[in-house]
Amino acid sequence: MESPILHRNLYRLLILLLLVAAGVTMQAFDLLDPQELIRIGRGFADQWWLFLVIILLQVLLFTFALAGSQLLWVAATLYPPGTATLILTVGTTLGALTAYLFSARLTQEWSDKVQNSHIYRLLEKQDQFFTVLAMRIMPGFPHALINYSAGMLRIKWLLFIPATIIGISIKTYFYAGVIYTATSYSALGELLDISVYGPPLLISAIVITGLFIKYYLDKSRS
Repeated sequence: MESPILHRNLYRLLILLLLVAAGVTMQAFDLLDPQELIRIGRGFADQWWLFLVIILLQVLLFTFALAGSQLLWVAATLYPPGTATLILTVGTTLGALTAYLFSARLTQEWSDKVQNSHIYRLLEKQDQFFTVLAMRIMPGFPHALINYSAGMLRIKWLLFIPATIIGISIKTYFYAGVIYTATSYSALGELLDISVYGPPLLISAIVITGLFIKYYLDKSRS
């Protein structure tokens, strides 16, 4: 007979997987309509507390693996690129941290077993900072997958948080500059081409290449 603890662990893991799937689906299909988000944001553009609301909404959405990155459209439309980058980096980082804690809590027993496995010890030898950094910078990579995986694998906060801050800041600044100068959402579609996606994608590719080189060098020495 399977133990109640095993059933509980599988149930918790299923919840996390469903939340990640929901978040990825929302991001992939733009279920939070950017045009509607921009319209609502402009209605409160003169309110000083709007940036706090954006941050809190990001934290709430990212905690439960939902599409918090869609709030980029509001912040980048209403604020200059530097300000929007700061707001979105704070919201995304805090949301990533709460998502990390949420997934770590739900998968406590499962994570303990994983950390004692041979596969985890191999992964732990890799540079987790640059791994997280590459995923954060990569355009379109689901934040929910990064946040929950980091919590389940117990990636060190001293690596996870700085990598998140740096990666989000770099990617957001590129996007925020383009969105801020666009006069409408339809015009934005013409601007979001390889000239915008290219730099973050190139940086991410360089970091990933460096990780592969390091992996093979370490393997050849062992």
